[in-house]
Amino acid sequence: MTPKIAVRGLYKHYGRGARRTLALQHVDLDIAASEFVTLVGASGCGKSTLLRTICGLEEYGQGSIVCNGRDVDGPGADRAMVFQSYSLYPWLTVKDNIRFCRRLKHHAAATSSDVEIASGRADALIGLMGLAHVAHAYPAELSGGMQQRVAIARALMARPDVLLMDEPFGALDAQTREVMHDLIRHVHHLEKTTIVFVTHDVEEAIYLGERVVVMAPRPGRIDSIVDVPFGAKRHQDLKLAPEFSALKRQILNRIRETSGVKTDLEQLEKLTRTT
Repeated sequence: MTPKIAVRGLYKHYGRGARRTLALQHVDLDIAASEFVTLVGASGCGKSTLLRTICGLEEYGQGSIVCNGRDVDGPGADRAMVFQSYSLYPWLTVKDNIRFCRRLKHHAAATSSDVEIASGRADALIGLMGLAHVAHAYPAELSGGMQQRVAIARALMARPDVLLMDEPFGALDAQTREVMHDLIRHVHHLEKTTIVFVTHDVEEAIYLGERVVVMAPRPGRIDSIVDVPFGAKRHQDLKLAPEFSALKRQILNRIRETSGVKTDLEQLEKLTRTT
């Protein structure tokens, strides 16, 4: 089966001359249609760089990225991005933020029927995200969790084939994160969107993903890919299961091995010796 996203032999550099740095080295990755894949790894391993390159926001040197059978050479309507910062338009209401993509040139030739359908979709997304009671509020009047719901709804508004998420829940408190985890899994089940999700949180990566891609730093590369064996229906108690803890420990060990520091205690001892 042809993958939705195919990354082949990808290399990316930053800087020039003596400052030239290899950010990604020979990355190969296939992601199937409607798959939910999470990327984890130590800081500097290239998770966000890979995601932004798939989105078309970053250029690359060697290799190829193909999405929906077409080479990625820039941003496209088939891919939507959700960032850690909510990046909402403060002068627009919740509903207008979600509908913003309808103003773009891609939709300039929309018919009245298209507009009516889009309005219905916006209302459906507002309901799905639990935002009906704040539909006419402005971003400054919302909590962080609600602002991120608006950002996700806006990304889904145009029915993208691929949703790229760069640590979207990193700034949220633990309780709100759990709510967002179940929400995004529910959205994925309904929309059948292909999701690539970057996170530093291994527990989050396992709970959300069907596969966890472990990346290694210096230079950024794929170390291993771990299948998550817990099926499509998940609940928060899964995080307490021995099998979940064992998989979390396995992935954490790989991250520590690839980053050069095996345990937190070892890192603290190194810090103590240098002070």
